[in-house]
Amino acid sequence: MSFCADAPGGCTLALRVHPGAKRNAVTGTHDNALKISLTTPPTDGRANEALLRFLADTLGLPKARISLLTGAASRSKTVRITGLNAAEVAAVLNPAEDC
Repeated sequence: MSFCADAPGGCTLALRVHPGAKRNAVTGTHDNALKISLTTPPTDGRANEALLRFLADTLGLPKARISLLTGAASRSKTVRITGLNAAEVAAVLNPAEDC
């Protein structure tokens, strides 16, 4: 199983987010989730906003095409991306991983 899956009109990503890190980066995979480090602290939903902005910037998409499905108050999150399939997203976020 992989961190990304095709969904109608796009794909979903399973993420494990580490807020308060030294830099914003994709740091690998763990337990079928893509690990992402963010510099933003987990306060008042700011880390969730930073996550969506990081993904949008990294994928070259408008932030409106990325939404948080589950995990608003958790490090484990599921994100939906419209307009790209799982293979396209995996090629950008984690080229070593095949979906």
